[in-house]
Amino acid sequence: VPAKAAVPAVPAKPAVPAKAAVPAVPAKPAVPAKAAVPAVPAKPAVPATPASTKMKADGTPDKRFKENKISKEQTGPKKKDGTPDMRYKANKKG
Repeated sequence: VPAKAAVPAVPAKPAVPAKAAVPAVPAKPAVPAKAAVPAVPAKPAVPATPASTKMKADGTPDKRFKENKISKEQTGPKKKDGTPDMRYKANKKG
């Protein structure tokens, strides 16, 4: 069995230079307190239907007119053509 050849020594890794000290971050200046916001007066109650809506004698909206045909309650998903998708429960109400 032949003798193993001597393995050359691995040179030591160079020393890692020390990291430079990070300068301290100066403290932020104090933020002045915000002035008190005056109270906003309450708005008067808005009727459930606009004044331009045509009503029947019993007080319900007259569905013969365009502004009364669009139901604002249908907030569910819509089809590509913009009409409500009736497969969803949210669109079946009303």
